[in-house]
Amino acid sequence: MRNIGLLIVLLTFPGGLSAQSAQQVLEKSIAYHDPNNNWGQQNLQWRFYESRPDNSYRISDMYWNPQQDIFQLTQQVGRDQLYRAVEKGQCTSKVNGFSNLSEGKRIDYRLNCERNTMYRNYYTYLWGLPMKLKDPGTIIDPSVERKDFFGKDCLEIRVTYEAEVGADIWYFYFHPENYSLQGYRFYHDEAKNDGEYILLDGEVDIAGMRIPARRTWHTHQEDRLLGTDELVPMKR
Repeated sequence: MRNIGLLIVLLTFPGGLSAQSAQQVLEKSIAYHDPNNNWGQQNLQWRFYESRPDNSYRISDMYWNPQQDIFQLTQQVGRDQLYRAVEKGQCTSKVNGFSNLSEGKRIDYRLNCERNTMYRNYYTYLWGLPMKLKDPGTIIDPSVERKDFFGKDCLEIRVTYEAEVGADIWYFYFHPENYSLQGYRFYHDEAKNDGEYILLDGEVDIAGMRIPARRTWHTHQEDRLLGTDELVPMKR
């Protein structure tokens, strides 16, 4: 009986181990961030302010219509405005409104279908977390760990992906009471301590969803700041 009592304390006391499975933590986090299951059901138009340590600055406007399979991204790069789109499997690229581009311009800006698709996956994955952890090919480790994540007491879950989806190892960190996403990290090779960690700050209410508003990127090895991204909702 004494051992059983100790086990109950460990499972229920805030400083002890979590009795919840990783899947339960994820479901509660999604319920917090997207209580009405709106992700992937509504058109979204967002603006991102993306700054880097060298004082460079980029504004990216994203329009995503998941029901019609339309993704459009407009970015101001120097004096040029780049437009990338993936619509029903077809890709379009423009510079300053022109699609008839020289091969040199396409190479300089990497304007091709593979790159356009990468941008779509990048923006919809990172800004769609934690909802995107329900996507096919996601492997959720069942265990939950209580961890300090840069001064925050968090619940940690480990995520990997089926080979055709991705090879990186991810860790996600959730508030232990309301289950909001606090940050995440990924490794290409965990033994080498490579990859990056991402801290989240603030929230933006968009279409009934609580979306983390600000992300800062850092390397694991050098603890070097890579950049800051901020989200601003727009109306189409």
